[in-house]
Amino acid sequence: MRILVATDAWHPQVNGVVRTLTKLSDAAAALGVEFTFLTPQSFRTFAMPSYRDVRLAMPRPARIAKLIAEARPDSIHIATEGPIGLMVRRYCRQRKLPFTTSFHTRFPEYIRARVPVPESLIWRALRRFHAPSRAVMAATPALARELGERGFANVVLWPRGVDTSLFHPRPIDLCFPAPVFLSVGRVAVEKNLEAFLDLDLPGTKVIVGDGPARAALEEAYPDAIFLGEKHGVELADIYAAADVFVFPSKTDTFGLVLLEALASGLPVAAFPVKGPRDVIGDAPVGALDADLRNACFAALDISRQDCVEFASNYTWEASARAFVDSIKAVGAVLPGGSGGEQPRFVA
Repeated sequence: MRILVATDAWHPQVNGVVRTLTKLSDAAAALGVEFTFLTPQSFRTFAMPSYRDVRLAMPRPARIAKLIAEARPDSIHIATEGPIGLMVRRYCRQRKLPFTTSFHTRFPEYIRARVPVPESLIWRALRRFHAPSRAVMAATPALARELGERGFANVVLWPRGVDTSLFHPRPIDLCFPAPVFLSVGRVAVEKNLEAFLDLDLPGTKVIVGDGPARAALEEAYPDAIFLGEKHGVELADIYAAADVFVFPSKTDTFGLVLLEALASGLPVAAFPVKGPRDVIGDAPVGALDADLRNACFAALDISRQDCVEFASNYTWEASARAFVDSIKAVGAVLPGGSGGEQPRFVA
């Protein structure tokens, strides 16, 4: 089975969408499923306003049609609501082809943090975008319920995973004054990092990641340690060396970094909002408090082994199986696909 995923978020971007799609593709290979990606790398791009590190594609309909025809997929999945997602949606609608979509980003809150646009207008646009989808995939049961309450149809659960062979406890000392409070992610306004950096905490505050707000935050908070982007074993070592993972964002739908931290034996301190609440729930692996400072201190007393055992329930293999099963269950396999004669795509 060949699945084409259309995404406006792709390498060299470092974010949860890119990591999710990459790990999904790797894990699906064991199921006999091959992923191809339709990304900004195939088009001219321009810098996203207010976030110049992100490049938005300028896709043309003919080019979209040609790339899809060359991929000869059995199924089409649209991962993002950007220019590529819109063009692939248009392609499928014009040809009456089934497709699925996924909901990764709380764009109403994301956009509101930058420009004064009513959230209701953004939610209306998102509902319209996802309305023709055979299945709108959501990362958690709570997010799926919320989307249903907001008028989204055909919402299904697509859980996430974590690579426990990479993220696990290990004896690492970064030689920072303890305790070490760590935050990992994009350094941008919607991540609410000031709520963490403003806290009066002992030890050391460490920020891993890059983004448009980094320079201003480094200047405003000289006592914090900004390490920039880290990947692979280097990132895993930093997780393992910290004492508490601080997640100040109020706009994330899931937060893969939460699972990476927990798999590393790192308890979570966060606000009691949908992203961390959906991941952690009532499990004794995090402290969720409207007072983030209280949450940080409470997290210091949480068992690191409990965190590791909690994260072990999330695998990318299970995530890939749920993704593929949803496509099959809703009839989003294209005519002649999944082992039959390949469909004819007209460019």
